[in-house]
Amino acid sequence: MKRPPSTAPARPNGALSIDTLAADVRAGNRRALAKAITLVESTRNDHQRAAQQLLERLLPHTGGAARVGISGVPGVGKSTFIEAFGLFLIAQGKRVAVLAVDPSSARSCGSILGDKTRMGQLAVAADAFIRPSPAAGSLGGVAHRTREAMLVCEAAGYDVVLIETVGVGQSEYAVAAMVDFFLLLMLAGAGDELQGMKKGIIELADALAINKADGENLGSATRAAAEYRAALTLLRPRTASWAPPVLTVSGLESRGVDAVWDTIQQHRAALEASDELAAKRRSQQRDWLWTMLDEGLKRHFLARPDVATVLPDIEAAVLEARMTPTEGARRLLARLDQSAGETRPRSRTTRATS
Repeated sequence: MKRPPSTAPARPNGALSIDTLAADVRAGNRRALAKAITLVESTRNDHQRAAQQLLERLLPHTGGAARVGISGVPGVGKSTFIEAFGLFLIAQGKRVAVLAVDPSSARSCGSILGDKTRMGQLAVAADAFIRPSPAAGSLGGVAHRTREAMLVCEAAGYDVVLIETVGVGQSEYAVAAMVDFFLLLMLAGAGDELQGMKKGIIELADALAINKADGENLGSATRAAAEYRAALTLLRPRTASWAPPVLTVSGLESRGVDAVWDTIQQHRAALEASDELAAKRRSQQRDWLWTMLDEGLKRHFLARPDVATVLPDIEAAVLEARMTPTEGARRLLARLDQSAGETRPRSRTTRATS
């Protein structure tokens, strides 16, 4: 009896397992896709090495999907909208992946990961894949490996990748740095819309959508949309080829989702015509590189024995107001200069007189 192909996560040095997993992902095997993302999200050093090998094999098969970020404050109806939007896209013949980032407990770092429960119909659709991941303290409410997970989904053949963030202030900046199109969901009737509008966040959006435009709230949603349109005329667009529109949608009644998709397609066509899409993705790759460098440098610095030895005392001094944070950081960073001096070759004069 012929055995089915293995989709087990690769061992650190298991090149064959990596090849098999990559092939299964490319074939659209959902179980392999889930295991590949689990491998990518793992914090173990051996898993991270294996994950990078996997991504190198998948990278040539990425880049074809529409990358859409969706953000908004908690309670704006992101999950309801995403389910309606995803089901609409599937009806159009698209395969849809949803990377939903759940807020983590600051105390336990745990997360409920309830998006599959909130998106019940989409979760069971054959052409949909929903992956909830904990933010786990990551800045901006975006999971640490969201970018890598997005590439894995693209390699698996998904046409649209939706990234939902928790909407915690910095999330809009984080998600805008990794997608082609950023949709900001808004609510009407939650206070003075224009007074509460954060200019920096609005400027990041490629489109605004007033959600829950249904029932008794339809009138206020329509008025809010008009106010935002007027406000946007006062802001300079990020690009000359695109002026962000303001839409009204209802995730509950699945209204307006077709207009959102039309807007995303129009945006992509405009950016491709001006060559801005390729430039945007190159810029995102560069930003990703520097983000990983920053994280790696901090991790390696804190792992140094000479830093680990003095860090508790310096931290205690800062907490007790016996030392300023600036001075504490200066003393810690001085360890780098000391170690550089110890390894720097002596000058000829020094060698001659020693």
